[in-house]
Amino acid sequence: MQQQVDYSQAVASKYPEQIVIGIARDPHGKHNPITLGWTMIVSHEPPMMAVSIGKTRYSLETFRHAREFVIAFPSEHQQGEAMLFGTKSGRDMDKLAAAGCSLVPACKIDAVLLADAVANFECKLVAELETGDHVVFAGEVVCSHLNDKPLNRLYTVGKGYKMEGVR
Repeated sequence: MQQQVDYSQAVASKYPEQIVIGIARDPHGKHNPITLGWTMIVSHEPPMMAVSIGKTRYSLETFRHAREFVIAFPSEHQQGEAMLFGTKSGRDMDKLAAAGCSLVPACKIDAVLLADAVANFECKLVAELETGDHVVFAGEVVCSHLNDKPLNRLYTVGKGYKMEGVR
């Protein structure tokens, strides 16, 4: 039986939730990562993925400027980076330098990949949709990468940004 409750109470049942790290080059030439929970596959043919970014976030202008981006599936070993990328602003710091994570140049777009991620997807922007306080960016996947080591993906398990690995 279903019981009517406030939206905030019902939506909390979504956890554990997948997270991704989106990366785009900002107008100053700096690669800017952001940890995002709202992501999805939106097409198989052609392969397309989407992320949703809050309108107040610095990353919104980086994605609009670059018109291409990486979506990385972080591994459970990247909890620190994911927390940094999701709680600090690229307006104020170089988050990739601060995290000291290993990077690899992307093959088909002007971006970088997270070397220790489970997978990385290079995307070219196809569409942008304003949705209330967020903007959804849909990109065609032009190149995909998978780590050669078996790694667990990183998920958030709820309030307070607690994260854990799940395979």
